[in-house]
Amino acid sequence: MAADKEASAHRSGCPINLTLEVLGDKWSLIIVRDMMFGNRRHFRELLAQNEEGIASNILADRLRRLMAEGVISKKDDPSHKQKAIYSLTEKGIELLPVFAMIGAWGRKWLPVTEALSIRAQLLEEGGPDLWEEFMEELRQEHLGIPAKPRSGPGVRERLRAAYEEVMARGRAPA
Repeated sequence: MAADKEASAHRSGCPINLTLEVLGDKWSLIIVRDMMFGNRRHFRELLAQNEEGIASNILADRLRRLMAEGVISKKDDPSHKQKAIYSLTEKGIELLPVFAMIGAWGRKWLPVTEALSIRAQLLEEGGPDLWEEFMEELRQEHLGIPAKPRSGPGVRERLRAAYEEVMARGRAPA
């Protein structure tokens, strides 16, 4: 009965609809993307380093909504009294495969740039094993759960290196 009452607060109990009610606006997935792939954890980082140009009032609203939905959490930053640090929750971290599939679809069907799609390509090629490795890293960074020891650079570092390599090729004289 409680589940029926809760479902009636939504347009329907369809899992796609419910997901869109949480993440289907213009900015929520972009904010989670920036936290996940860019390790942006402070309001100012999310605002200033957002490639799509989010407004501060929209960012504040979406952060509140994502916290209310349990996708992210917020705590005081011990390094600065007036700063807060945002973290992905397990619910947010488990969006990684969704991002990988959205990126794969976008690469196939939309006019992406090489630089901004190289990370999506690597996630697609790496598949579920790479996604799980990245989610382990995110759990360590955002939740404090120790990750299995690995040799070599982490997933985010490999994605960043691929992006920087593409950018360097674009700047090289012809």
